[in-house]
Amino acid sequence: MYVLSVILPCYNESSNIVGIISSIKSALQGRNDVEIILVDNGSTDSTPQVLKQALQGEHNKQFKTIRIEKNIGYGHGIMTGVKNASGEVIAWTHADLQTDPTDVLEAFKKYIAHPIYSDCIMKGRRVGRNFFDMIFTAGMSLLSTSLLRVPLSDVNAQPKMFHKNFLKKLPNPPLDFSLDLYLLYQARVHKYQILEHHVNFGKRLYGESKGGGTLKGKLRLIQRTWKYMIKLKRELER
Repeated sequence: MYVLSVILPCYNESSNIVGIISSIKSALQGRNDVEIILVDNGSTDSTPQVLKQALQGEHNKQFKTIRIEKNIGYGHGIMTGVKNASGEVIAWTHADLQTDPTDVLEAFKKYIAHPIYSDCIMKGRRVGRNFFDMIFTAGMSLLSTSLLRVPLSDVNAQPKMFHKNFLKKLPNPPLDFSLDLYLLYQARVHKYQILEHHVNFGKRLYGESKGGGTLKGKLRLIQRTWKYMIKLKRELER
């Protein structure tokens, strides 16, 4: 039986797949209580072929792959993985290698050490970022906190981790990048304690950022997040 299920959405991440799998295998060091679910989220590059080749053989039983034919969104990819998870604890992180995918295993140690971890959410807090990115994140956190009236910070930092029972608090998860915001908002509304694990944040080695890695991406992220926060606020006021 798996204790921890880790979901990694992979959209056009063919150049990062081998590095991700190698890093995770090294960190697992024979542990058999962790499953890794790699979700090919409608990739149009060679991600499907790279995944198939990298995970051939009986020694890769802890790794599961799911193919989504059409990319509907980041949130849809993650929640597809979540629906196929069998662990008591569920986590997700990114496949871009800007943070070490094995950070989730270190965060897991801290998470289960909490005496009532099933009533907690674990999230990352990024360190080592440039000044502009820190200011952007601080501004987004202030905006989210002010509009939704719950304390939120570094919303998009990975990993995210929670007990599977928390899924009952996520009845209508968004299909896009708002999923992280929705998760933390629901945690605050339902009085869950939010734990943090510091993760080093670096530059992408390969591929392009799918979120707010560029100025244009940040502007799109602000627009999408603003619209979603307005929707959440209206639901709160009903």
